[in-house]
Amino acid sequence: MSAPRILKPGDTIGILGGGQLARMIALAAAPLGLKTHIYAPEAGSPAFDVASAHTQAAYDDLDALSAFATSVDVVTYEFENVPVDTATFLGAIVPVHPGARALGITQDRLDEKTFVSRLGIETAPFAEVNDEAGLDAALAEIGRPAVLKTRRFGYDGKGQVIIREGDDAAAAFNAIGRHPAILEGFVPFEREVSVVAARSEDGRFKAYEVTENEHRHHILHRSTVPADVTPAVEAVSAEIARRIGEALGYVGVFAVEMFLVVEDGAQGVIVNEIAPRVHNSGHWTLDGAVTSQFEQHVRAIAGWPLGAVERLGRVEMTNLIGDEADSWHEILAEPGAHLHLYGKAEARPGRKMGHVTRIFEP
Repeated sequence: MSAPRILKPGDTIGILGGGQLARMIALAAAPLGLKTHIYAPEAGSPAFDVASAHTQAAYDDLDALSAFATSVDVVTYEFENVPVDTATFLGAIVPVHPGARALGITQDRLDEKTFVSRLGIETAPFAEVNDEAGLDAALAEIGRPAVLKTRRFGYDGKGQVIIREGDDAAAAFNAIGRHPAILEGFVPFEREVSVVAARSEDGRFKAYEVTENEHRHHILHRSTVPADVTPAVEAVSAEIARRIGEALGYVGVFAVEMFLVVEDGAQGVIVNEIAPRVHNSGHWTLDGAVTSQFEQHVRAIAGWPLGAVERLGRVEMTNLIGDEADSWHEILAEPGAHLHLYGKAEARPGRKMGHVTRIFEP
């Protein structure tokens, strides 16, 4: 195994994807003396505005990818649906963090659940579904209620449907487009929580505190830290993230989304999903931690020392969805509020337009 490549100030980070996460990575890289080059197919991508350079091209444009790879010193990505073939192609030219293996596993919900389960980490019960007969067999095994999800793509609640007692299973399969799927047993959780963590190529690891998350219409509405969890859950959650990161050979920041469950009065966690990127539930770190998740990601992929993860008080992060961002003037007038707008041209229902963090005394 070759020694990890260490970037120096003045080097360039290539970022696949041009949304708000790429934008915030680019903004975090600049104070560290690093340049960024955004590669995205969409015109007017928000990250274009803050990067040193950008390329607008498709993810399967090999000529454009080659030129991009030779112009940067390391490549990362802001979302998990970058084609694995793209990451593999780039990885033959320039280091790609996290690597194609982590990307491939986390793109497929069945592969991801299987991977986590084989580590001895608890997940919801699950079964593969490829057709209606397979769905009937899975429901007989797992029971109802259960959640039917497409194996690939889908976020913020897309590509999934709950099947309850009396529901038509065939109709549920049709609702997700009859795509290859996974059926998951419904977890009677108390709250949704997550851990955002970082791992370097040489195995260094740091995790932020457990974050408590509130969703509305399947979209993250609010994250709060500290979460109302026991010290044991804090420790177990960080260890789960460490084991996942190590098993993936992961480099960069990632999130593990979990369900908080209570059994016989004791709290526990069940892993729901892995996000191989900086994560919405970690946005609180941008103002509420010594090192933001975006700077931490830059440090990790650059081969630099990881930063401190301690929080700076009680923190609350609220997403601004659709026209909620129109309240920017009132938010700016609020003492202690930190506004972040993503530079998106059009506010649409369900679209993340920005967020605001509020920090309170411990």
